[in-house]
Amino acid sequence: MKQVRLGVIGIGAQGGTYAGFIAEGKVKNMVLGAICDTDPEKKAMCAEKYPDVPFYDNYIDMLESGNVDAVVTTVPHYLHPEMGIEALKRDIHALLEKPAGVYTKQVKEINEFAATKPELTFAIFFNQRTNPLYQKVKEIVDNGEIGPIRRTNWMITNWWRPQAYYNQSDWRATWSGEGGGVLVNQAPHQIDLLQWICGMPKKVYSNVKYGFQRDIVVEDEVTTILDYGNGATGVFITCTHDVIGTDRFEILGDKGKIVVDDSKKITVKRLKKSENEMNAEMSWADAMKIFMGADLGEIYEEEVIEFQSVWGQQHISVLENFAANILDGTPLIAPGSDGIHGVGLANAIHLSSWLGKEVELPVDEELYFAELNKKIEAEKKETVTQ
Repeated sequence: MKQVRLGVIGIGAQGGTYAGFIAEGKVKNMVLGAICDTDPEKKAMCAEKYPDVPFYDNYIDMLESGNVDAVVTTVPHYLHPEMGIEALKRDIHALLEKPAGVYTKQVKEINEFAATKPELTFAIFFNQRTNPLYQKVKEIVDNGEIGPIRRTNWMITNWWRPQAYYNQSDWRATWSGEGGGVLVNQAPHQIDLLQWICGMPKKVYSNVKYGFQRDIVVEDEVTTILDYGNGATGVFITCTHDVIGTDRFEILGDKGKIVVDDSKKITVKRLKKSENEMNAEMSWADAMKIFMGADLGEIYEEEVIEFQSVWGQQHISVLENFAANILDGTPLIAPGSDGIHGVGLANAIHLSSWLGKEVELPVDEELYFAELNKKIEAEKKETVTQ
């Protein structure tokens, strides 16, 4: 195989973007093998835009057509694991759009099945892992430059969505259609980056508001306390009703601090002595000098790194990495099995708010599934009543 023939399942906003990149020759070693969508209008659009690309209204037919070596699942969240498994069953490589699923029980199924097919490539579309800024943050943390992590804070509230956004489709912002709100739709990348860079917490305690500022049944406001199990703690805040919005990620370590502003700038302050050493050795008189505005350059060195984001490049990088793994075994940036971590963390945040108590990780998958089904049933009854 010299090029990977990719089948796009779902030619909406994301699927259309990926198909466009590939058709325009922007993705190395990848061509558009086929397109699948259940919407007749999409078929007409594709006939005009991609006249030489086979179109299917049933993804199983596409998988069995012989026209694709791999697929990407740009469909509603609940369908990602099911479609991924069906692809792998037929020896078709699978790239799941994020999140990997709605609940860990279903994500576990595809992870376990993919493990029986090690010769196939199974990946997830965590394009922020290809972002040079977050790769640099991870490198600094992994290298121990700021020492053991003591605290993480991420406020990511620039997901503003007006009511009109939610009114576009009946399935949006529903438990049965989307499986949640901001945690499963807007913030999965940050949830993944948080655990990818800082590790998974052991416990979470959350305060989540459902339909707080929007006429929806799922969450539009989230504040979560993270407990990493070693004394380190964190806070994760996100919402969809802050039109001004903030994106600020802080990681405090024993030897310094990283601050990321607007996913564009990293400020790294590296202590010349660890805080533990300063605490043990510094006299009160010297500490007073700090309080009185002494030159902090004697305490830490500061580095500021700014990044320019090229729209679409991160998505292209994921597609190229996926193709490279298929063709020559290049390591995956985001193995499909990693998808369960972000889903598990989002599930725990939901479950903590539903139960009104701290929840341990890994999340109790059967309990979460049962509680989610209660939400779905209540939603159905409410719809019927109305």
